[in-house]
This record gives sequence, structure tokens and C-alpha cells, in this order.
Amino acid sequence: MASWLTKTRVAIATAAMLATASCGGGAQQAKRTDFSIGWSIYAGWMPWPYAQQAGIVKKWADKYGVKINFVQVNDYVESVNQFNAGKLDGVTVTNMDALTIPAAGGKDTSAIILGDYSDGNDGIVLKNASSLADIKGRTVNLVELSVSHYLLARGLSTVGLKLSDVKTVNTSDADIVGAFANPSATAAVTWNPQLTELAKQPGAKLVFDSHQVPAEILDLLAVDTATLKANPNLGKALAGIWYETISLMQRQDAAGAAARAAMAKMAGSTPQAFDAQLKTTHLYGTPKDAVAAMTSPALPATMTKVRDFSFSKGLFGQGAKSADAVGIGLPGGRTLGDAGNVKLRFDPSFMEQAAAGKL
Repeated sequence: MASWLTKTRVAIATAAMLATASCGGGAQQAKRTDFSIGWSIYAGWMPWPYAQQAGIVKKWADKYGVKINFVQVNDYVESVNQFNAGKLDGVTVTNMDALTIPAAGGKDTSAIILGDYSDGNDGIVLKNASSLADIKGRTVNLVELSVSHYLLARGLSTVGLKLSDVKTVNTSDADIVGAFANPSATAAVTWNPQLTELAKQPGAKLVFDSHQVPAEILDLLAVDTATLKANPNLGKALAGIWYETISLMQRQDAAGAAARAAMAKMAGSTPQAFDAQLKTTHLYGTPKDAVAAMTSPALPATMTKVRDFSFSKGLFGQGAKSADAVGIGLPGGRTLGDAGNVKLRFDPSFMEQAAAGKL
């Protein structure tokens, strides 16, 4: 539908064309030493900036002869947009957005760290309502064409409703709390920490969340495939950084509490609120767990749901004739969709090295 083609989506489409020409799309790249990774505020992604602050990034980067800078981007979609345009070498991103923004735009993208799945961190909030069914006919604030839109569709299907039963208004994650504070706003879909703030507003009720669709909203670290191929030490360093930091933050002692408190501060939250968000974040706490999840039969099933939804909303572009248009490379050499146009790759190799103690 034409109304879905927001200014944000148009900007992303333009950036995709630039990315394909400049640094994406599998183009051959020279060996490099300096890299930039974008992140935005979300409980499952806060270990990355903490690792930079704590010196863990430097430790692993030095080991592999590289320099890695983690760059905060306040607006989530903008962070993915910057990755798409080649301004970042990697980005924290969900499975759906990795597929529909860089991959669908022609940028060959590799998901190398499967960090967690949202287990209640994404949700639908209504004012003056008793259940999700009360959303019918309302205007819904959300980041259009993102996982929030996907969650809305999944939620509506559980109460016999369709997306056509509501109207959506594109609202960035940076603006959604303020927008929902307006008395005229009565429905919103977002993720934590914004979700927690929305639920605190007068008359607000959380009526559906990602706990009801487990392991469908996956949180990843994605890297430009050509960059990774030319510089495999980048992937090794990132895996080392991640698993050292995750191990620390899960410790139930003073050091673990201090790490989580530091992450909370970076997210503009309190230690108590941050710990609550972690309870609705299903972390893959070891590389072995993450590899098992990425190589599980559940992944192709999940990505089939995600790509079918994405194609149905026109997110693969006007030239796409089916949900198979964008190929998805799965572990073990399997492919979902067009094997001749694989643009999103789930690559467990660096997590496997971590699991085997070979980093």
C-alpha cells in the first residue's frame, strides 16, 4: 500500500542503492584494520558499549590487530540505515530488519552473533482497554515496517483481526514515549526500555508481548559480508568481546552487578529496571547455546514467517515477485529462497570458534 512508503523507508531504499555501489553487495574489499559498529539502546545490546567502556573491546581488538569503535545511534532505524549506506561496518539489528533493509536493498549481510530473542521486551500497549481486541479501529503509534509492525500483525491474528482493522502512524523509537503521552494517543507498539515507560502512563495496559511469540524476534549483530570475508579477524574479535562480556554480566556477584549497573546507566535506566528488562530478554548465555539456536530447525521456520510477512507488505521492493526473492543463507549450506540472490547469511562460524575455545 502506498501509505506504507514512509519517508524513512524511501531514505532507506536510496541508501541501499548507494550501499550496493560503495561497500556492500559482496563487492571485493581490501584488508583493513579500523571498523565501526553501530548500536542503539536495547537491553540485549547494552553489553557492546559496556565492553568498549570496560576495555574488553580493546583487549580483543589488540589480540587480532584491529581497532573497533562502537558508535551509538539514537534512532534505531537510522542505525540500520547508516549500516545500509556503508557508514558502519556492522550494526545491532533484529532478524526482520536485517532482511528487509540491507538484505532486501542488495547489501550482502552476515549475522554473526545471535545474542537473544525478545521474550517480552516488545509489546502492544493500549489505554483504557481490557484486552488486545479493543485495538480495533484505533490509531497505533509504532516504527512502521519494523519488528513492531510484525508483532502487531502477529498479535492481531490471535484475536481474529487484521492490520486493516487499525491505522498505523510511523513514530520513531526516540519519540514514541512522548507521542503516547498525548491524550489522543491510545495504542502503541514498541520495545524496552520505551515499552516499560509506556506501560506506566495513566490508563495504559500491556495487552500483548513477544513472550507470546517466542524466538521470533531475534536480536543480532550483523556485519557487511564483504568486509567480514576480507577481514575475518574482525569476526573473531567481536565474538571474543561478546562472550567475555556476556559471561561477566551473568555473574551473580559484585562484579556482575557492577557490569549490569553500568549498562543500565548507559541505557538511561536504573539497575532495577535494567534487571527487569533482562528477565524479558532470553539471552543465549554461552556460545554453545547460540550455535544450537542458530543451527536449529526453528530458525528456518521463524525466517519463513518473517519473510512471508515482509513480502506481503512490499518490503522486498516492487521487483520482488515472491517471498523467495531475497535468499537467506542458513547454517549447513541450506538456503531459504533464491540461492542465486543470497543477501542475508546466518553465519555461526565465529560463535563455533568461541564454543570450541579457539578464539
